[in-house]
Amino acid sequence: MLYRKMPKVKEPLSILGFGCMRLPVKDNGKIDRPRAIAQIRHAIDNGVNYLDTAWPYHGGDSERLVGEVLQDGYRDKAFAATKLPSWMVKSRGHMDEFLDQQCLNLGIDPIDFYLVHNLAGPMWERLKGMDVLDFIDQARQSGRIRYAGFSFHGRIDDFKTIVDDYDWDFCQIQYNYLDEYHQAGTEGLMYAAQKHLGVIVMEPLRGGNLGIPQPPPEVARIWENAMESRTPVEWALRWVWDHPEVTMVLSGMNEEAHVAENLNIASSAFPNSLTLEEKNLVTQAAETYRRLMAVNCTGCEYCKPCPEGVNISGAFEILNKLHLFKNEPEARFMYAVRCGDIFSGGQMGYASQCIQCGECLDKCPQGIAIPDMLEQVVADLEDDKTLERLAMGKKMLNM
Repeated sequence: MLYRKMPKVKEPLSILGFGCMRLPVKDNGKIDRPRAIAQIRHAIDNGVNYLDTAWPYHGGDSERLVGEVLQDGYRDKAFAATKLPSWMVKSRGHMDEFLDQQCLNLGIDPIDFYLVHNLAGPMWERLKGMDVLDFIDQARQSGRIRYAGFSFHGRIDDFKTIVDDYDWDFCQIQYNYLDEYHQAGTEGLMYAAQKHLGVIVMEPLRGGNLGIPQPPPEVARIWENAMESRTPVEWALRWVWDHPEVTMVLSGMNEEAHVAENLNIASSAFPNSLTLEEKNLVTQAAETYRRLMAVNCTGCEYCKPCPEGVNISGAFEILNKLHLFKNEPEARFMYAVRCGDIFSGGQMGYASQCIQCGECLDKCPQGIAIPDMLEQVVADLEDDKTLERLAMGKKMLNM
């Protein structure tokens, strides 16, 4: 495992952090606790020393799971990071209530890294009006948190404003080779580094889309031109780690194979190690993906819950796979099963259930016109045989 330092943080941090938003789950949708704990502790035993969670992950259970991971001596081996749920805060006192409960959920005091979650310009102004700056100051001074930061989904101008508004220790941005000029992007990365903030990167695989083992043929041909053979995951992670301004990459690892591959890559991903030819190949891959993808969704699921139960991110993921791989029968079957009632406790989640209420629009960090794109999902993936495919899926699963 390689380590890097944040300018304002004493301890070195592993360049790979364990993201706890997409942990392995059982058929009922609950976290598979023994498996998740084993995966995370295996990563810690192999050098990972940063666990990232948040109040809403896994319906509030992720923080408690991380607390269980940190028992049995693991508290001395890893740092815990969680986040103030900005959109839920109603007052200055409410912020303290959240923090107190999060300390209980995690079973630790202080919390090592504490972030104001999912900021953009309007949300930041709202929180400042409720005296969030005093909250952060008091949380630090009282010893309830050690390092203060924020996670960001918004415009670059708003990012710079937030950076300048407080003496932050670090920030967390979405960054990958498709988002070089999106949200904070490279400009934000450099700006934060110039202000001596550590930078943690989320969505390095863009919701997993950049790490598909068998990428679209057009992208696969690009990687075949490389002097050194690498998996799509390695290309994506190494591109981010090649930036010396990046302290750490968060990876949502929910398969043992994911953990093993990520650990292996993190043992040799030095900054400034990609050649010019390799960087050019990544640029070509990015241009190709942008041309092929139907919708700019990362699978972050901030759009949930949908009042009508639409599985928005699942529908968009399958729409993109249809456009990337052109396998219509497989895509229609996957859509029928994935967005049916099998894995959602009996709740159908098809795009045709959308009533155009628009509640999702303000929640989407990518600014996607979600209702409009759901209409395309209906056109491309739903037909009069959707329920027949769902029934077939249930039969295959012995349901």
